[in-house]
Amino acid sequence: MQRRVFIAGVGAAAIWQVSARAQQPGMPVVGFLNASSPDGYAPMAASFRDGLKEVGYVEGRNVLVEFRWAGGHYDRLKDMATDLVQRRVSVLVANTPANLVAKEVTSTIPIVFTTSSDPVSVGLVDSMSRPGGNVTGVSQLNVEVGPKRLELAHELMPQAIRIALLINPANAQHEIILKKALAAALELGVDLDVLRATDEREIEASFESFSQSKASVLTIGTDAFFNGQTERLARLATRYAVPTIYQYREFTLAGGLMSYGGSVNDSYRLAGIYVGRILKGERLADLPVQQSTKLELIINLKAAGALNLQVPSQLVARADEIIE
Repeated sequence: MQRRVFIAGVGAAAIWQVSARAQQPGMPVVGFLNASSPDGYAPMAASFRDGLKEVGYVEGRNVLVEFRWAGGHYDRLKDMATDLVQRRVSVLVANTPANLVAKEVTSTIPIVFTTSSDPVSVGLVDSMSRPGGNVTGVSQLNVEVGPKRLELAHELMPQAIRIALLINPANAQHEIILKKALAAALELGVDLDVLRATDEREIEASFESFSQSKASVLTIGTDAFFNGQTERLARLATRYAVPTIYQYREFTLAGGLMSYGGSVNDSYRLAGIYVGRILKGERLADLPVQQSTKLELIINLKAAGALNLQVPSQLVARADEIIE
């Protein structure tokens, strides 16, 4: 029911946007370029709107938002970014890897990014304090805490000698994710099985493959497409009885076992605030890259019970949220 309501809302919003634009041609337009899907990113889109409201902008009233969703097809991003630039949007908002594509397409339109990686090392900005050019944004550094998820997997199942990692090879950062995971596995003294998926069919095949392997627990690498597949990932983890750890709170709420990472929702709220400040006339040079420092460890004890897992008491004690 919630999904139907949301989709209906998107349609209504699209109709309102066309009407509002016809009536108020001077209203600023924000381009929202996302590598994933509207279903999976509904909470983040809502947080983005909340951020806009904090600085006085309400979608449909005094700002329009043009949404472009690649649905995990990263090869579509350049055409979508080009279309938004040609529409002369006032600001572009983009997640990984859409943010790098947006930067390639325009050097004049302000870009506010969200990213799970170090924005300096991936080439988005020159520095956190002085981003340079037409780009600034918010980082959750979820790629950087990827090794911590392996540590949590080992702490959850200390007897495990093999841990699996699911990554998206279409993600330009997948080699960084893999390199960090291999180093963490070596330090923990466990073997790492690498599973790869670029679409929904391959995601399911990866869970089937895990169920036939000797790995004890699965961690999921940071990726925008995977973020949009949160409910599917949780369902597959339940169907194949796979103990699974991801970065995203919504994964655990949907029935996943454990999540640990920066708050993606919080980063979108902060991005919305930055967009509003830019629309009010602030210079990008005065807007350093923000880092969302909110890290959340969430454990679903109901999912653990279904897997016949006893979560160590020290993990439960450290959790920010317990689902029972």
